[in-house]
Amino acid sequence: MSQKTLTESGPEGAVAAPADASAKRWWILAVIALAQLMVVLDATIVNIALPSAQADLGFSDGNRQWIVTAYALAFASLLLLGGRIADLFGRKTAFLVGVVGFAAVSALGGAATNFEMLVTARALQGAFGALLAPAALSLLNTTFTDARERARAFSVYGAIAGAGGAVGLLLGGVLTDALDWRWTLYVNVVIAVVAFAGGWILLHNHRDAANSKLDVPGTLLVAAGLFSLVYGFSNAETHDWSSPETWGFLIAGGLLLAAFAWWQTRAAHPLLPLRILLDRNRAASFLAVLISGGGMFGVFLFLTYYLQLNLAFSPTKTGVAFLPMVAALMVAAQVSTTMLVPRIGPKAVIPLGFAIAALGMAWLTGIGVGSSYLSAVLPQLIVIGFGLGMVMPPAMQLATGGVAAEDAGVASATVNAMQQVGGSIGTALLNTLAASAATDYLAGKDPTNKLVQAQATIESYTTAFWWSAGLFATGALIAFLLFRRGVPEQDADAAPVVHM
Repeated sequence: MSQKTLTESGPEGAVAAPADASAKRWWILAVIALAQLMVVLDATIVNIALPSAQADLGFSDGNRQWIVTAYALAFASLLLLGGRIADLFGRKTAFLVGVVGFAAVSALGGAATNFEMLVTARALQGAFGALLAPAALSLLNTTFTDARERARAFSVYGAIAGAGGAVGLLLGGVLTDALDWRWTLYVNVVIAVVAFAGGWILLHNHRDAANSKLDVPGTLLVAAGLFSLVYGFSNAETHDWSSPETWGFLIAGGLLLAAFAWWQTRAAHPLLPLRILLDRNRAASFLAVLISGGGMFGVFLFLTYYLQLNLAFSPTKTGVAFLPMVAALMVAAQVSTTMLVPRIGPKAVIPLGFAIAALGMAWLTGIGVGSSYLSAVLPQLIVIGFGLGMVMPPAMQLATGGVAAEDAGVASATVNAMQQVGGSIGTALLNTLAASAATDYLAGKDPTNKLVQAQATIESYTTAFWWSAGLFATGALIAFLLFRRGVPEQDADAAPVVHM
């Protein structure tokens, strides 16, 4: 691995982390975690506020989905570019620009006076998030190089990445109930002020790929490919799968990404060096993040509807209902990254986590019209959270561990892209399957009967949960087949330098 340090090396070439860097790294983790929380929150925090925003700005049900999709489209399609910019121009610069830009466009969205202004702000949030997220993860990857401390740092980061969606639902509910839907966007300004101050004081602008050049053809191919893929799956929610706006964009996305992969073998300065993907554990980790991102939406999306529409929970109470899952995920994140993976390796831990999450999702299919949260939802959420805590933090750590310093940003961006694309695919697939299940249930029945309508809704939820369980089970099999046996080298050996 290419290694550089901010300190001078001794005559024997040994290098040591400076004392002030050692003292500051946990504060750096707090700043990075805060910025990452801001990015992850915005994937879900606006969801609960959508009905209020729609009533205030007067946009249609058909346009409502674009408030969420605009963010996902910009974020997913620009992530690799954002990661490479961090490598080329410095991670501190990318981090601070991302924080300031994210705060500014969040304020623009909060002040929106019409649908177009709000959608534009959400797309710009995604663009600045695509710069901020890989910069934050690569800073974490290059700041913590001691094996044990790195494991603890990634357990915190992974827990935020996995549980941030649920926290977004809680915070979105509280802000909407207590203040106004606009505060689901204004809150980012408050978070950004703290993150910017911490980043300005603590971070150094280290560049590991300063001599490289930006791969413009690769950037255009991957941005267009990811945009087409996410857009195609997003259209599947409102169009039929046979619609050209669905399959046409999906095919175009696949072809563009194939062209991107081919170009990366020819480019002098590739945007995504294929050496990053060729490591077996890293490739398995990318797939684990993709699959867990897709399956998680079966919990957040449909369970949110169930709690509010069937159990009559308020937005705030709905957010609180997800907190046990967050707690279980954070506990499992600590156990898996600091104890299990360093001792027995990912081949046992990550497939087991997928299997536990699959069992929790299958158990959740037992919900009914008159079910109780305490018996039919709470235990299942804890099991799912514990399972995902054994998957996402270790997978994120392994996906970015062992890469050359000049590739840290783009490797981090790839992890974020996998999670975002997985979430978009999962949302579209599960929405389509759930809608079909409800339609099939209503066939031959009286659709005006309220009990029949309620049961059709339950049928749609449980169908989505079953498919999520199947997705997690598939993840368990893939992870078991792909991960190498034993403890990965980056967990067994502490790296000797600290980057900031």
